[in-house]
Amino acid sequence: MGTAKPARTQLRVGRLVKAHGLKGALKLELYTDEPDQRFVPGAVFALQVPESSPWHGKTATVREFRWMNSHPVVFLEGVDDRTAAETIVRAILWIDQDAVESPAEDDAWYDHQLVGLDVVRDGETVGRVVRVDHLPAQDLLIVRPLGDEDREILVPFVKAIVPEVDIAARHVVVTPPEGLFEELPADADEPEGRGDEPAEHAEQADAAEDGTETD
Repeated sequence: MGTAKPARTQLRVGRLVKAHGLKGALKLELYTDEPDQRFVPGAVFALQVPESSPWHGKTATVREFRWMNSHPVVFLEGVDDRTAAETIVRAILWIDQDAVESPAEDDAWYDHQLVGLDVVRDGETVGRVVRVDHLPAQDLLIVRPLGDEDREILVPFVKAIVPEVDIAARHVVVTPPEGLFEELPADADEPEGRGDEPAEHAEQADAAEDGTETD
């Protein structure tokens, strides 16, 4: 199973870390797995900068993208020297994303593609995905079971538990471990109310309560 990607009308693809050299280059912190496709010459990015920045409300256009000593570096239109580069340092770059476009990676989905899907278990619909939580260790599908609007089930978004995601059919298939969707029954082999008490002692106790004796 891949990952769920936060739903946005725009995608954050990088941050300008610091000026590099004297010709306007800027080192990048990448938030995309496809930098060579995202940072092609002519690509235009919206900028997240403070209101006090001279770049507030403007866009940045890629002039050149290259790798220098294994570090991604970008040159932008209108940024021709180090002084100009310093004015845009720490800006976060965003790119428009079609709301229905699928991620390029295999087995990866945006949140908005997953939220609202039926949850199917053993051929029956048992709930609906209401949101996706992104944790450091893994993503979780938050499922609301049918008929219980006040309950939420946290389903690890891993292939062993969510083996199938069918966006076209509007459902995910789950094979949860016992106890994830329902409470585990009490141990049927354990005498109710007696714990680890031997059966012989339990019989004597019952007889004492009834005022009778046992052989």
